[in-house]
Amino acid sequence: MSASGTAAAGQVEHMLRQVTPGRYDAYEALLRALATPSSGQVWMLLWHGQAGSPDAQYGTMEVDGYGYAPCVTSAQELSVSGWNRSYEVVDGLDVARTLYPDHHGLWLNPHAPGGGVGIPWLDLRRIATGLERQPAGPLMLSEPAIQIPQFYALLAQNAHRTPAVRSLRRAWVQPALGAPYLAIGLDVYDTSPPAVDSVRAMMQQSIVAVPEGLPVSTVAMSDEYDPVVMWLRAGARPFYDREAQAAPVQAPAAGGYGYPPARGGY
Repeated sequence: MSASGTAAAGQVEHMLRQVTPGRYDAYEALLRALATPSSGQVWMLLWHGQAGSPDAQYGTMEVDGYGYAPCVTSAQELSVSGWNRSYEVVDGLDVARTLYPDHHGLWLNPHAPGGGVGIPWLDLRRIATGLERQPAGPLMLSEPAIQIPQFYALLAQNAHRTPAVRSLRRAWVQPALGAPYLAIGLDVYDTSPPAVDSVRAMMQQSIVAVPEGLPVSTVAMSDEYDPVVMWLRAGARPFYDREAQAAPVQAPAAGGYGYPPARGGY
């Protein structure tokens, strides 16, 4: 192995050794190492085929009902693992881009004492799209307790004047690292550049009513991979809904079913 390859493996393995339960800072450092092409190489274990061949297929393992692709972090760990099939040396960034769309995570050194460390697919998505663009998990999500009726009223008013907006939801997000913030879920009819510009202008016009120091972020409700969006869809009703406002009010039919209660989040 080249000196640069040794250094790359050493960086990942050094960060891996720091990870213990509750050490989210160390876990984030491991994610950053994996996301850096110069330090994030991993040795992917191939169940079928050879490296670079069309039929190459990563191994799979299941932990607590979730799928992971196993890998090792160096040639030395490969030797210790006893793996006798083929393998492929790739950047963690490329592996993340390959695995997360299929909801598969990455498991580092499953042969190691203690079983190694698993990187869930949501964190692979953060690696693939940019760690700083997504909050560090696990996330604690809840209904916002902070009372800011002026902001919600202004936002709903501006949303009504923005034809691209279908509905708005809200959540209070507490990341594992960093300050909590208010997330606004944007459900839109149109994602063309003019529509996106109109929604951005809507938020800019409304944000003036937010108390100073309160962080506010937005998420697209069309993003099927975002954990905040998944919680909003499962556990939060819209505080603005264009179609509900436009629908005529009708008396419930005799013997009919009421609107089901919102399900709990996860």
